[in-house]
Amino acid sequence: MPRLRQVNRADVTDQLTLAMYDRLFGPDRDPVTSPGTATGTPGDWWTVFALVPDVMRHAVQGFGLYRSPDRLVDPILRELGQTRAGWLRASQFVFSQHCKSCRALGMSDEKIAAIPTWTTSTEFNDVERIVLAYTDCLVAGDGRVPDALFAQLQQALDDEAILEFTYIVCMYEMHAIISRALRLEFDDRDDPIIEVPGSADSLAADVGAMISHPGA
Repeated sequence: MPRLRQVNRADVTDQLTLAMYDRLFGPDRDPVTSPGTATGTPGDWWTVFALVPDVMRHAVQGFGLYRSPDRLVDPILRELGQTRAGWLRASQFVFSQHCKSCRALGMSDEKIAAIPTWTTSTEFNDVERIVLAYTDCLVAGDGRVPDALFAQLQQALDDEAILEFTYIVCMYEMHAIISRALRLEFDDRDDPIIEVPGSADSLAADVGAMISHPGA
């Protein structure tokens, strides 16, 4: 379950939020008591964001921005950045949804499967590799981009497309972080990095054995 309260349809007063509920869940269903969207997600991103209509509106405008036909950046490059950002931030929701978006643009399953290991894959052309490297700098490198890489990026894309790509990737890094923090959609899962049960005595025995037999 999400960590924040969800908003029932009967409690929605904002017209945009109500329109999104109608579009995603149908006009007669309460998505809190009867969750689920056509793409297989629970849909609780929407029911939680409905808590603050201004935040909902801002987010929906962001979706409209990146999908606008006015965008100059190639949709394939854009989706590679969004999908890679989801993977880097360990958001099952963002990664999974944008794998589907990649496929909808005609990207092969082999190429999509290679996004997590793009550095060792032959699935990507030179421009795609530059864009993926830039995405890694934006997300994993917290915006630290070497001059040499940025020079390559400027040879591949014009400044307007670079700004669009940068903004969209960072927006989806934000969505990935929010989804994980609030346990929304497919990110409603426990952290896998935990202590595995075991006694201190058994640990001491294991360490002692390694010291006694260093070549084992």
